[in-house]
Amino acid sequence: MNFDWSKYFNAENLERLIIALIIIAIGTVIIYAIRSVVKRLLPKSMSKQRQMIVTRLINYTGYIILAFVVIAEMNINLTPFFGAAGIIGIVLGVASQTSIGNIVSGFFLVSEKSFEIGDVVRIGDKSGVVYSIDLLSIKIRTFDGLLLRIPNQTVISSEVINVTKFPIRRLDFNIGVAYKEDLRRVRELLEQIVRQNPLCLDEPEPLIVFKEFGASSINIHLGVWFEKANYQAVKNSVFLDVKETFDREGIEIPFPHVTLYTGEVTKPFPIVKKEDTEAKG
Repeated sequence: MNFDWSKYFNAENLERLIIALIIIAIGTVIIYAIRSVVKRLLPKSMSKQRQMIVTRLINYTGYIILAFVVIAEMNINLTPFFGAAGIIGIVLGVASQTSIGNIVSGFFLVSEKSFEIGDVVRIGDKSGVVYSIDLLSIKIRTFDGLLLRIPNQTVISSEVINVTKFPIRRLDFNIGVAYKEDLRRVRELLEQIVRQNPLCLDEPEPLIVFKEFGASSINIHLGVWFEKANYQAVKNSVFLDVKETFDREGIEIPFPHVTLYTGEVTKPFPIVKKEDTEAKG
């Protein structure tokens, strides 16, 4: 049986195919141009996440319209595909329940605005900078330069901590001093350290709390407020200032000591001489 290919490969269909390819090329350029113009017109105050949503909406809408234009130009009859589409849809629906759940969770994440692109977040035991928020997952760039993908369902059901949500935050230090030290003097030195550090904020005031009598030290909690962009600098500078100030003022930062006592053995083990062993033998 010979199949008549001339029905499909003829001058008319070839002309339609060429026109369709031209439409695809021109349509892609137009979509890209519209996306670029809109992106430039968006206010700078708009967050990166909202900019991403707008550009993706332009992409999806543009390519859907382009697909319908190409189908109409090619004069493709979609009626036979609708019956098969129903069956395929059922199969895909059963097979992609997880994906659908992730998509729905993604809409909740976007509408909730718990975090945006560029925020530092902690999700479970993972932390890093939000790199992108997609339909199925969010991607995080960890602090050691790795790309971490977390499904949206996992994110929506986990405890999420946004470290950089607010413009200022507090950094806590646990400091131990020896029991012999004057705690009022220690408190004055800590207040002086925070006051003289240009990266630490005067308002809110630093938090200084005497926590507990430890095994080898009196433990003190020091909390300083700072602008979120200065995290690393504040942590290093306050750490160095505390150590240098305590060394200069003679404030001891103790560490655990272990003392061993030795004495005479009240009941020494019996010493068996070689001669006694030979006599018994």
